[in-house]
Amino acid sequence: MFTGIVEELGRVKAIEAQEDALRITIEGPLVVSDIHRGDSIAVSGTCLTAVENDETSFTADVMLETLRRTSLDGIKVGDPVNLERAMTAATRFGGHVVQGHVDGVGQIISREPSENWEWVRVQVPSELMKYVVLKGSITIDGVSLTVNEVGDNFVGLSLIPETLRLTTLGAKHPGDKVNVEADVMAKHIERLLEARGI
Repeated sequence: MFTGIVEELGRVKAIEAQEDALRITIEGPLVVSDIHRGDSIAVSGTCLTAVENDETSFTADVMLETLRRTSLDGIKVGDPVNLERAMTAATRFGGHVVQGHVDGVGQIISREPSENWEWVRVQVPSELMKYVVLKGSITIDGVSLTVNEVGDNFVGLSLIPETLRLTTLGAKHPGDKVNVEADVMAKHIERLLEARGI
């Protein structure tokens, strides 16, 4: 489990194409400082398992299912990625409950800069919009964000300078793909209501 508070902006160091998967190596000195083989790291919102690591990077396998459901299918060497280690019992819970299980791929629609922040609209897959509420939480590329506008198929987000500086969202352009994870609490409530026939 994660919180959506990005710890480090990493970079894709190597990609090994396999028949139905990718093996990627990502440079991220902070997140590898205390990891062990088998630990989970969120890579732009996608929970991956570290299978190897050295002092500055880690390697993870990305299966076909993950490639189909996330923006990692278009990843290239040199691309920046948001990194977060799995939370511990002693971690500050500054974001919201993030599983690292991407629900769908969205797209940056527009950006409107201002002096101290930036207004960004993100197209969200239509089947996920039922989980989105004004002032609720949503995860975009692994970043926990507050929803400030809800459209028919998009959300409006206000990005502070810290988010623009420390995450990939600062460099995304209209048309770029992003990983979207809806609030898991909303999905659980929906399932409970369905089970009761409500």
